[in-house]
Amino acid sequence: MSLPPDKHLLFIRKQFVDQVSDSNLNQLLDSLFQQGIINMEEMDSARIKPRADRARDVIDVVRNKGEEASSSLIDGLRELDPYFSETLHVS
Repeated sequence: MSLPPDKHLLFIRKQFVDQVSDSNLNQLLDSLFQQGIINMEEMDSARIKPRADRARDVIDVVRNKGEEASSSLIDGLRELDPYFSETLHVS
C-alpha cells in the first residue's frame, strides 16, 4: 500500500499509540524538536502526558504539519526501531 506519509500515520495511529515505547517516544520528540518540526511548547505539552496520550499528540501534531513532517517522523521511527517500524509497515 502506497499512501502519502500523513495518511500513512493516520493508518498506523492506533497500533503506534498502543505499542510505542516511552523511550522511543521521547527520542522521537527530541528528534522532531531538533529538526524544527515541533516547537518547545508542543514538546513540553506532550512530555507531561501519559505515554498513550503523548503518542497520540505526536502523531496528530506531526500529521497536521503535512507530508514532509510526517515523512520525518516515519524516518525517525525507522532509524530508532527497525523491528517496530516493520510491524507498522513503515520500513
